[in-house]
Amino acid sequence: MVCYNMYIFNRDGVCLHYQEWSRPKHVKDGAGTLVDDAKMMFGLLFSLKNVCTAIDPTREVKRPLGAPTPHGEGCSFRSFTTDCYKLHYLDSPSGIKIVLNTSTDLGNLEKHMWQIYSNLYCEYVVKNPLYTVGEPFECEQFVQNLNKLIKSLG
Repeated sequence: MVCYNMYIFNRDGVCLHYQEWSRPKHVKDGAGTLVDDAKMMFGLLFSLKNVCTAIDPTREVKRPLGAPTPHGEGCSFRSFTTDCYKLHYLDSPSGIKIVLNTSTDLGNLEKHMWQIYSNLYCEYVVKNPLYTVGEPFECEQFVQNLNKLIKSLG
């Protein structure tokens, strides 16, 4: 089991935090810069969420592609697997989106994704009086506890 990297985005697509543990392919070999890489990741999430909502088989009235969807309405995705990695996704009610890329041998990490959001992000970042909401952050306590959680997955 390997965790490759993690992104935290706000609702506007700003990458608030990026953490990397083991990334075999460097950013330069793909998108060119970390900023471009984050933009492509958010674009992927935005597109997948819209496709899931548009093809939702439980809705009688289909939403057009790109139409805003209130949180909790319609279909969404929680993960997808390729032959090389598995992407785990959490879209929180506050609009924070967390992406964790891992090896394909991990099962459902939804419970752990919620732990990252509620026990780490909310506790160490949002409750920090020095943090400006919506701005990228570097928080030592958050990173230390995140690393502990990631190690416990293996």
